[in-house]
Amino acid sequence: MNDRDAGAVRATRPKRADARRNEETLLDAAAAAFVASGVEAPVRDIAARAGVGLGTIYRHFPTRADLVIAVYRHQVESCAKAGPALLASSASPHAALAQWIDLFVDFLVTKHGLAAALRSDSTGFETLHAYFLDRLLPVCAQLLDAAAASGEVRSDLEAYELLRGVGNLCIGADGDPGYDARRLVRFLVEGLRGPR
Repeated sequence: MNDRDAGAVRATRPKRADARRNEETLLDAAAAAFVASGVEAPVRDIAARAGVGLGTIYRHFPTRADLVIAVYRHQVESCAKAGPALLASSASPHAALAQWIDLFVDFLVTKHGLAAALRSDSTGFETLHAYFLDRLLPVCAQLLDAAAASGEVRSDLEAYELLRGVGNLCIGADGDPGYDARRLVRFLVEGLRGPR
């Protein structure tokens, strides 16, 4: 085996559990910084939140775009995994849906600077959007269907429409401290119950 073959084996080997945890801690810290300050949050702030040095961040994510994409994917996966867990543990399907939409709003707030961070890579952005839909649309549909089957929400709304509506409400939050997207999204989720 030559050096290049050994490098390929190392590259495909799964990460150790502690390395995965460290990377997740970094991604959670970056997501929190992005929510607070946008995707242009200083890397030193992210490092401080994660309790690591700048070198650790750059070793994992050589460019800001690498970090933004990794945070995006990490949050999509967290949101996707949360749906079934909330459905199993919440008081009702509507409560699970409302909690999941709240997580989705956090994700959307973090994602607002994604297009600017990937300005030079429209193909990468399109790939991420397809990934987002593939992972989150079925989860939203499962939650919405469960709430409709229980009679808690109207049954004439598609998951795509709901995700799109929440997304549109969150767009206005960007840069306007007087706009409370979360409050409007709560009205939307409550309105899913239909006329009483």
